[in-house]
Amino acid sequence: MQRALLAAVLSGLIAPAIGTFIVQRRMSLLGDGLGHVAIMGVGLALMTGWAPLPVAVVTCVAGAVVVELLRQHGKASGDLGLAILFYGGLASGVLMAGVAGQGAGGLSAYLFGSLTSVSTQDLWIIAGLAVVILALTVGLAPRLFAVSVDEDYSHVLGIRVRLLNLLVVVLAAVTVTISMRTVGLLLISALMVIPVATAQQSFIGFTASFFGAMGIGAAAAVTGTVGSFYLDTATGATIVVTAILLLGLSWLVGRRLRGAERFIPYVEDHGTHTHVPAEGHDDAFAHRPGIAVIQHGDHVDYVHDGHRHARHGDHYDEH
Repeated sequence: MQRALLAAVLSGLIAPAIGTFIVQRRMSLLGDGLGHVAIMGVGLALMTGWAPLPVAVVTCVAGAVVVELLRQHGKASGDLGLAILFYGGLASGVLMAGVAGQGAGGLSAYLFGSLTSVSTQDLWIIAGLAVVILALTVGLAPRLFAVSVDEDYSHVLGIRVRLLNLLVVVLAAVTVTISMRTVGLLLISALMVIPVATAQQSFIGFTASFFGAMGIGAAAAVTGTVGSFYLDTATGATIVVTAILLLGLSWLVGRRLRGAERFIPYVEDHGTHTHVPAEGHDDAFAHRPGIAVIQHGDHVDYVHDGHRHARHGDHYDEH
């Protein structure tokens, strides 16, 4: 039970951490597609007799990289790439599990989770990969957010968009595979998306929502794990249902948590403004003693008669 709780907490932290950027990219179903690729890795491990977790990680990462590269080079759309992940991975996994003599039943522990079967070796692998995922997502959060929201603008800013897009899908692939023992490959996508939606209902701003989603994910994981123990239910399903209940609660009280008074109202400017050509505008007053000069971005404003005056191209701005 101690190993189960630790694995659940780690999954609850890392799934929303990378899920925040997946949701911003409007690829909420990416986790499902990667989960099916991980099934192929599990089937390969069963057929070869290797440890399922490392093989699933490598297989899932390789599949995610291939699909992302195809998308970046225009060889496949996002929907087509997800379809390849869904059906190709699932079919290959079931096929190899059948060759290994396990059949589809041998995959059930990985499809829906088997938290109490987490070994000490599995826990060390999960902990090590979780540290890497958290370090990258937290450290690169501003850049990852910029790329997820607007790739073209991020490219103009000099951000390495393609590399960061690859990083997002790789981290998502690793998150899916290391969570297959806790939530299961078919349900991990919910833990990547639902806490993010809950945080967006409860917090204002990217930073607050990002860390709030991680906290909500961890709370749902712990509550679901403990609840499954006392209710004698499937752990993965209990965790996801708990996350959904928290989402429903956030809809009810989210407005109060955010605080309506923190929003800045938009006030429409009904005034009429005319620009005076610079050539015909006398700014001799700007050089008089006692005139305040304020740096304003890439230019200076001169304060006179209770307002600012600044040259702007071929005219002057009064504000």
